[in-house]
Amino acid sequence: MSMFDKLDSVISRYEQLTEKLADPSIYDRQKEFKEISSERSGIEELVHVYREYKKLMADLEGTKDILRNEKDEELREMAKLDLSDMEAQVPDYEERLRLLLLPKDPLDEKNVIMEMRAGAGGDEASIFVGDMFRMYQNYFKTLGFKVNIDSISEGDQGMKEIIFTVEGEKVYSKVKWEAGVHRVQRVPKTETMGRVHTSTITVAVMPEVEDLDFELNMNEVRVDVYRSSGAGGQSVNTTDSAVRMTHIPTGISVACQDERSQLKNKAKASRILKARIYEKMITEQKSKSDAERKSQVGEGDRSEKIRTYNYPQNRVTDHRIGLTSHNLEGIMAGDLAEITNALIAHHQAELLKGQEE
Repeated sequence: MSMFDKLDSVISRYEQLTEKLADPSIYDRQKEFKEISSERSGIEELVHVYREYKKLMADLEGTKDILRNEKDEELREMAKLDLSDMEAQVPDYEERLRLLLLPKDPLDEKNVIMEMRAGAGGDEASIFVGDMFRMYQNYFKTLGFKVNIDSISEGDQGMKEIIFTVEGEKVYSKVKWEAGVHRVQRVPKTETMGRVHTSTITVAVMPEVEDLDFELNMNEVRVDVYRSSGAGGQSVNTTDSAVRMTHIPTGISVACQDERSQLKNKAKASRILKARIYEKMITEQKSKSDAERKSQVGEGDRSEKIRTYNYPQNRVTDHRIGLTSHNLEGIMAGDLAEITNALIAHHQAELLKGQEE
């Protein structure tokens, strides 16, 4: 099937979906309504660009007709200029259409839950968790995303762990590339001899789960309540408000104690637990697909070292695509667009290559 046959079938599908959404009874079937709306939204940009392309091609043919039939030399010169301009636009439109036809990640539209944990390096790793969290906060602000902290565990210096939710438009499509091990090389604040240390933190990025995506069977979940405590084990609450939820089939466990209300802690723990289970399901599905695995750019593997932040050399290296930037200060201030866009472009190029083979 040619690219234009595929595009025509997408247009046809878009019109079918639009017709279905025009039926008032669809609102009584929320799951079907969500699926149809999501599918239509996913191809809307492609339809819009293809319609622009078809109009451009029609205008181009009309201009060629003028050149074939028009005797007035002034009109012919104007037509030649218009034709040159339109012909220059054709390759850009066709490249854009090829990219929009690439398989979409169905999770790209979702909000995410991010977990950041200190790894090797003691206090320095905890300090770097805090530095990275501030970097993400600034980056998400530029994208118009909203950040809500779900849970935080502070160390003597910095953060041992932080879990937070990111909400906005197509959050997962921008943030999924951050999952993995981030390594920092610098002289720690705690170092008196001026030696460069290497520390690591892990970042997990999980799509937020809606009830229509995945339903958690609470009969498979053990819920334990206990008294929350602060640093040094001192009690910060006189009631059993802290909640630990464990999914028995997978052994996945989540504990929340930041809220004074047991009900609120339970709601947070349930949401994070569902996201972790859903992520595990998705990871297992992806690992079964050779084509999917081939097109990945190290995305989603929290054990993979993905990036190094080298302070002495003012250098950030993304190991998945061999990208090196000497804008460490800007990146740590939230200017992540250069790296994110490069990862997306590389991913798209790999998908295009896979289609050609």
